[in-house]
Amino acid sequence: MINRRTFSKAVGLGMGAVAVPTGATAAASTAAVADDRSRRTAPAPTFGGLKQVRAGVLDIGYAEAGPARGPVAVCLHGWPYDIHSYVDVAPLLAEAGYRVIVPYLRGHGSTTFRSPTEVRNAQQSAVALDVVALLDALGIRRAVLAGFDWGARTADVVAALWPERVRALVSVNGYLVTDVRAQQNPLPPKAEHTWWYQYYFATDRGRRALENPQYRRELCRAVWEEASPTWEFDDATFERTAAAFDNPDYAAIVTHNYRWRLGLAAGEPCYDRYEQRLADRPTIGVPTITLDPGLDPFLASTDGLGYRKFFTGPYEHRVLAGVGHNAPQEASAAFARAVMDADRL
Repeated sequence: MINRRTFSKAVGLGMGAVAVPTGATAAASTAAVADDRSRRTAPAPTFGGLKQVRAGVLDIGYAEAGPARGPVAVCLHGWPYDIHSYVDVAPLLAEAGYRVIVPYLRGHGSTTFRSPTEVRNAQQSAVALDVVALLDALGIRRAVLAGFDWGARTADVVAALWPERVRALVSVNGYLVTDVRAQQNPLPPKAEHTWWYQYYFATDRGRRALENPQYRRELCRAVWEEASPTWEFDDATFERTAAAFDNPDYAAIVTHNYRWRLGLAAGEPCYDRYEQRLADRPTIGVPTITLDPGLDPFLASTDGLGYRKFFTGPYEHRVLAGVGHNAPQEASAAFARAVMDADRL
């Protein structure tokens, strides 16, 4: 049983209002976000000793918090981020009774390939199968999946293809299953400008920048600043995450992900059957809360109607006013609240 009284005390009275359901007042939302940010003036904690587990083609590094027998919440990071996007979310969920698992995605941190000959592939179904393999390796039958950016896409794919493994879903920016065919169509030029790094990585010049330790950090920090215009992170916060970018497979994984999404790099035949199903835009029937950050430059904050048709189960949409792309780190209490609320839809 989740101790919701403990959770409410941990996040503070009214903190759930940071994630404002569509139609709530902007004034209440703005005040709540300000409160949430005031909680983060002290240095954020780091995760304790990390764990490793062999899962599928990977040796996955992950952080864990909370009771071993609690309901499981798996929190998935995006790019250019790492597990520390959830460093404030995890203790809130752990105090509420959840067993929280926060894995490094392939190519990040201490997650490595078990074989030096394994293809450094980052297509969406491959990354999703990493999560299924992780659940299997840890003996977890079902979990709440929560994510943003790559993590949201991965969680969406698992929920669409393996719904029996998912208790509930929290997905920032809604339905992010990649439609490679649709990616061939250009966006308006102003929107394309926002995705500059995607095209940079399509070139060898961009890949070499990711292979250069100095440029890699400068590039990723530039994306942080653009993607979260009001998030006042310090050097230590960035460097804590940037250490995860020193993984030897980082450049290969990042460039393959973006090249594959643009149709510029092939996937592996062993994943074709999953990609064929995903190309049909499958619906997601598990209980879901979608979150749209109000200041995310990549995907404009919406009322959720553009992707509402893809979620056929119990559903709620919320807007995170005043929050940028890295939603769980910028609005930790609101994100944790969404995980709990999705689990009881």
